Amino acid sequence: MNDFSQLQQRVAAAFADRALLSQAATREAVLAAVEALDRGQIRVAEKKDGQWVVNAWVMQAVNLYFGVTGMEVSEAGPFEWRDKIPLKQGLEAAGVRSVPGAVARYGSYVSPGAVLMPSFVNIGARVGAGTMVDTWATVGSCAQVGENVHLAGGVGVGGVLEPPGARPNIIEDGCFIGSRCIIVEGTLVEEDCVLGANVVITGSTPIIDVTGPTEVVHKGRVPARSVVIPGTRPKQYPAGTFYIPCALIVGKRTASTDKKVSLNQALRDFEVQV
Repeated sequence: MNDFSQLQQRVAAAFADRALLSQAATREAVLAAVEALDRGQIRVAEKKDGQWVVNAWVMQAVNLYFGVTGMEVSEAGPFEWRDKIPLKQGLEAAGVRSVPGAVARYGSYVSPGAVLMPSFVNIGARVGAGTMVDTWATVGSCAQVGENVHLAGGVGVGGVLEPPGARPNIIEDGCFIGSRCIIVEGTLVEEDCVLGANVVITGSTPIIDVTGPTEVVHKGRVPARSVVIPGTRPKQYPAGTFYIPCALIVGKRTASTDKKVSLNQALRDFEVQV
């Protein structure tokens, strides 16, 4: 791994004082940081000793990138775009399958063996090896999606750009995220989870484990191997009792079973819609 300490210092200084962007060395540092992101040499967040650590300076570089690039027009047949961020290049050399209609922006990293159906992967995001980003799914700015994940049709993994240092949305290895799920506000979905169709998880959504004699409530984190479905719970307001959304953990995938078999079994056992 290259030593990026000098880039880190320049980026952090520029984020604190935007006037430094007038210096060529500072602009080059920002560009070099985003290039390293695009190549997978650095990342916005990484797991160390079992805990996710956010590299705030990398998120700062993504924010600063918009200040050092200009608008450019690009064309493909009758289509025209005008943007500050070009599309990702070199997909063949990277070993990525990208179906027509898929868009991955420069500054994202898509690992060898990943498959992008007509979908969108934003700057700063990372998609792991063997992962399928299915039709109309989106992987937002700085989101981290692990290996052998399936983001089903229409899944929305939100972007997190500010404040730098905030945890991005993270989907760990081996997860299945069902159709039209929404994961936002720095949610962590731990490894091997199965989320049924239409589960919406924000930073404040109650994620309720209902498998025991009493409920256990999580927020911002779905525990490993959980099988999750959408639910509601009552809440009293001045106008009466109304039902607000929540997510229900209704079971666990079996760790000792092959992942594919376990996934199919989870869908059967807990009647999860995908």
